[in-house]
Amino acid sequence: MKTCNFLIIFLCILLSLDATDSAVYCENALKDCLESSTGESWTRCYENKLTTCIPKARKSTPNFHRKNVNSSTQANEAMRSGHAVQIPANALQRSKRNDSDSADYVLITMVLLNSSLFKLVPDQDSRSEKVMNQTVLVVTVGDRAVSNLDQPVRIAFKNNTIANGTCVFWEESEENIGMGKWSPEGCGTSLNWSHIVCSCNHLSFFAVLVNPKVPIGKVNAAYLSGISYVGSAVSVAFTTVTLVMYTCFRKGHSEHSTMIHVQLTAALLFLHISYLLSEWWVWYKGDRLEGRVCLAIGLTLHWALLSAFTWSAIEGFHLYVLLVRIFNIYVRKYLLKLSLVGWGIPTATVVVCGLAGTYGRHSLYVTGHANVSSTDICWISSPKVMVSYVTVTGYLGLVILFNTAMLVVVMMKLLSQKAKRALYQERSRIWKDCVTVLGLSCVLGIPWGLAFCTYGPLSIIGLYLFSIFNSFQGVFMFVWFLALLRKGSTQERSCSGKETSSQKMLETSLNS
Repeated sequence: MKTCNFLIIFLCILLSLDATDSAVYCENALKDCLESSTGESWTRCYENKLTTCIPKARKSTPNFHRKNVNSSTQANEAMRSGHAVQIPANALQRSKRNDSDSADYVLITMVLLNSSLFKLVPDQDSRSEKVMNQTVLVVTVGDRAVSNLDQPVRIAFKNNTIANGTCVFWEESEENIGMGKWSPEGCGTSLNWSHIVCSCNHLSFFAVLVNPKVPIGKVNAAYLSGISYVGSAVSVAFTTVTLVMYTCFRKGHSEHSTMIHVQLTAALLFLHISYLLSEWWVWYKGDRLEGRVCLAIGLTLHWALLSAFTWSAIEGFHLYVLLVRIFNIYVRKYLLKLSLVGWGIPTATVVVCGLAGTYGRHSLYVTGHANVSSTDICWISSPKVMVSYVTVTGYLGLVILFNTAMLVVVMMKLLSQKAKRALYQERSRIWKDCVTVLGLSCVLGIPWGLAFCTYGPLSIIGLYLFSIFNSFQGVFMFVWFLALLRKGSTQERSCSGKETSSQKMLETSLNS
C-alpha cells in the first residue's frame, strides 16, 4: 500500500514538472513571439500569450500589471509607472469566452512596450509624428477580442511635458506581415494636467503620437540657439548703452516719443536678461529644474515679453497720434497713462497666472532623423500651455494686427508724397524711405510676427529670420534711438512750440 502511494506521489510530481516546463512565462512571451517563425504577426502572438502566460514575479512591475476583476462593475486599474485604464462593465462582460454567470471575474493585463518594436509600412515611415516617450501600452481583457463598444475604454498616459498629442492604436498591415501603422480610428484625445486620456471603442496596442510643431532637427536647433544667445547678449549691451545715453544726454523734460522709446528699450532689456538667465539656469540645474527659482524666472520672462508687446503697441498708438496731430489732440498726463498700460497689463496678467500655478518647466521638442528629443526652459509649464496660447500668441496677434495697420498708414503717406517729387528726387530718396519703413517696423515690433511664419514648408527660414530679427532687436532700437536724437537735435531750432522734434523727424522722413 505504501508502495502504491509512493508511485502516485511520484507520478504527480512528474506531471507538475512537465506542466511547469511547458508553461509560458509572461516575461518570455515577447521574446518568443519575436523569434517565432509560424508566419503569424508578433503582435497577435503576443496578445494571445498574454491571456495564458504566467508571471514570474508575484508583484506588478513598472512595465507589467495583471489583475482579476469583477466583470459586473467598471474596472479602474493603474500601473506603477502612472499609466491607467478604465474599462466599462459592458466591455468586461463581452471579453468572456462564454456568457455564463459562473465566470464572475476576468483577467486584465497591462504591459508597456518600446515603440521601436513596431515597424511602420514604407509610406508611413517618413512621417514626422513620433510616439510619445517611445511608450506603447498593451491592454488585454479576458479571452475574446473587444471592439465597437458603446461605452469607450479610457486609457490615461502619464504626461508632464507634452502639450499636444493624438491617441492612436496599432493597425496591422494585410500586405506586409509584421508591419503596420498608427491609426486614430475609434479613438478620441483629451488632455488634463497630468495625463493624456484616450477614449477608444476597442482594446489593442495604444500610444500617443507627438507631432512637434517645427521639425527642425538637432543641427538647426544648435544654430538657432547660438544665434539667440549671441543676439540676446548683444541686445543686452546695446539696450544698456541706450538707457545710459538717454540718462546722460536728456535735457530737462523729455518729449513723449523719446520716453516711449526708452521704456520699450527697458522692456527689451528685461526680456533678453530673463531669457539668458533662464537658459543659464537650465544649464546649471539640468534635470532638477523644479522649484521656486524656475517659477520666478518663468514669471519674469513672461512679464518681460508681455511688456515688450504692450510697449510696441503703444509705439503704434503714439505714431498714430503724431500723424493726426493736425487736430491738436491733447491728453492730460499722457505719459503716465501710457506707463500704467505698458507696465500694468503685463503685471496684472502674470500675477493672475502666478496665483494659478502656471509657471515652471516647459519642454521644447526637437525632431531628429529617427527620434524626438527635448530641451527644457523655465517658462509656462507644458501642461498649462493653453495659457501661453492665450496670453502670448493671441495677444501678439492683436498687437501685430494693430501695428501693421499703423505701418500701412505710414506707407500710404509715403505714397501720397511721391506725386510731389521730381523723378530724380524720387530715385535718390527711395532708399531712405525703405530705411524709414524698416526702422518703424522694428520699433513697432513687426518682426515678432515672424513667429506665425514658423509653420509649413518655410518653417526653417521663418525660424532663422525670427531668431535674427528679434534677438538683435536691441541693436535696432539703439540705431533708431541714435537717429531720433540726431534728427531731433538738427531740427530742434526749426520746430514750432506746438510741434515735437519726433513729429518733425517723421514728417521730414516722409516728405523730403
